[in-house]
Amino acid sequence: MPFVTDYLRIARHAGVAVCPLASREHRKASERWLRGWLEYRRLQPADWVLMSWGKSGRTWLRVMLSRFYQVRYGLPASELLDFDNFHRRNPAAPRVFFTHNNYLRDYTGNWQSKAHFAGKKIVLQVRDPRDVAVSQFFQWQFRIQPRKKFLNDYPPHGADIGVFDFVMNPQVGLPRIIDYFNDWAASRAEVADLLLVRYEDMRSDPGRELRRILSFTGTPGTEDEIAEAVNFAAYDNMKKLEADGFFRNSGARVKAGDTNNPESFKVRRAKVGGYRDYFDDDQCRTLDALMTKLDPVFGYDAAPAPATGVAAG
Repeated sequence: MPFVTDYLRIARHAGVAVCPLASREHRKASERWLRGWLEYRRLQPADWVLMSWGKSGRTWLRVMLSRFYQVRYGLPASELLDFDNFHRRNPAAPRVFFTHNNYLRDYTGNWQSKAHFAGKKIVLQVRDPRDVAVSQFFQWQFRIQPRKKFLNDYPPHGADIGVFDFVMNPQVGLPRIIDYFNDWAASRAEVADLLLVRYEDMRSDPGRELRRILSFTGTPGTEDEIAEAVNFAAYDNMKKLEADGFFRNSGARVKAGDTNNPESFKVRRAKVGGYRDYFDDDQCRTLDALMTKLDPVFGYDAAPAPATGVAAG
């Protein structure tokens, strides 16, 4: 069944508009449900699912995938992969559903179960939760619009909150991220086709990890295609592409909040282990201690990894 994106977006906004006198909380619940309905409609025809918590390097991976599919299927370089846009240009290209499983749960009611992903191949992209939480702080501070902050229970726009207090916030910080990871670890038996991809392994050998993803999802690539995708998505090139507004259909996804503020770029510094740059020793020990609650299947422990390099965040 063809997917009519514009119609569904209009329906989502229209649904919110019909109850302007409802309480803010009721309107929030209504919009979250409608966003979940929109996502659920996308999920059904999707060829595979890219699952992650925000700020886990998904944009970097999206650019690599975009370039691979562009080369493989003869598509424009300036178009960023967004669900079925490549598939509509060339039906051989897959429909890739990007999600955090956030609004979907409001619509399906599956708060613990992953039943709505039955029959789908899922690539679960993860990153050290300490680095994720710090990157999320700068996303909240410089990139997320006030309405989205309210919709997703972030601290209110303009709140005077430092990075440590944000990272320790049980609703959006490190405790919540660890819970999210553990929820997926507990669901391993329920999700048959799941590939775990760690950001740190992507940093170490992006070609190897991209090759794993492409083989798992059914479009294995040649060495030349993979090398082109990795080089195109390299940090310096992505930073330039973002500054130039290269991707015409990306909206705010690959666009700096303030070109004069490097912390507002989507492609930020994002060092592996870079969270320690923002905290004193006692604060780092507090964060590291929380990591003992994380399921060991992800390969992260309380001992901090050595900080290395920069990459796309």
